[in-house]
Amino acid sequence: MKVLHINKLYSLIGGVENHLFYLSHEISRKYNVSMKVIVCNSKFRNEKVRSGNVEILKLASTPKILRMPIAPAFPLYLKKESNNIDIIHFHHPFPLGEMSYLLTRPLGRVVVTWHSDIISQKRSLKVYSHFLLRFLKRADVILATSPNYVEYSPFLSIFRDKCEVIPLGIDVEKFRLTQRTEAEAKRIKSLYGPGILLYIGKLRYYKGIEYLIRAMKYIEAKLIIIGEGPLGLELKELTNELNLLKKIKFFDHLSDEHLIPFYHACDIFILPSVSRSEAFGIVQLEAMACGKPVVSTNLPTGVPFVNQHEKTGLVVPPKDIKALAAAINVLLANPDLSRKYGSYAKRRVENEFTKELVADRVMAVYRELMN
Repeated sequence: MKVLHINKLYSLIGGVENHLFYLSHEISRKYNVSMKVIVCNSKFRNEKVRSGNVEILKLASTPKILRMPIAPAFPLYLKKESNNIDIIHFHHPFPLGEMSYLLTRPLGRVVVTWHSDIISQKRSLKVYSHFLLRFLKRADVILATSPNYVEYSPFLSIFRDKCEVIPLGIDVEKFRLTQRTEAEAKRIKSLYGPGILLYIGKLRYYKGIEYLIRAMKYIEAKLIIIGEGPLGLELKELTNELNLLKKIKFFDHLSDEHLIPFYHACDIFILPSVSRSEAFGIVQLEAMACGKPVVSTNLPTGVPFVNQHEKTGLVVPPKDIKALAAAINVLLANPDLSRKYGSYAKRRVENEFTKELVADRVMAVYRELMN
């Protein structure tokens, strides 16, 4: 079997790219499937590289337009590389890839992993939606990352009969508690404990970090925020204005080696997102793999699908500062309940969200299409 993946990027950074990396490697390794990937390069030149058994073609790209890289030769190479391909697997959102498919009509069965609706580019979506609907009509299977997205997405709800739910997965082994990780986690606890709250992710509008910072006025604990983004300076200024500098510590992006001990050191992981742009919240899985309870928000996306209310943590309304603070305080005041949620969260990840399980489920879809 030969599979061609279409995505904007290919790396271990970011939910979609991380998912594609693990998926292509795991399937090619376990099932001896020929895997090719076409993506946009960060430079204006073509590069062909190999990562394990996966062949990756990075096409020369111009600077991003509406947050999407543009590779002018994408349609040509999609047509060329799709010769003798059994399955073309698209990762949405990537308008360039989908438009290239409509333009060239390559052979091969079509699988689409639907990571997220296009949320912020509303004007361009009005035009693009006509082409997107045509593309989805031609798709054989649409893989949604949560049942919530099938229900609430204005596009997936139209094609419900084509949808199958296969969530994102993580490399659980990477988050095991090693001696080095445990020692570093103890050091972090000695510096910032007792009572450590943790947020990891981009500092963007839809993450709702402002509401978490404001909630800290009602919480006796330390909040560690790890990440970078356009709101970084604004959030630090807000922290200063609210006289919360002693309660909140900011870190820029950290490598996994330095990041994972923070997961193990924290008492509660917080994901206070406020918009459907937060389609899944894979950082929840990473915290849960470390046995931590999660406080997240009730969005019409995969966020509350991952973090189950009163099972793996607590779910509160978005933008509700008092409810967010109350949920965090409940877990801080009840360590037994917190440990109970964290223990169940760890089992849930290991039973439902590993990269191996996701690869097996996607491979089953491939086989069904070929049969």
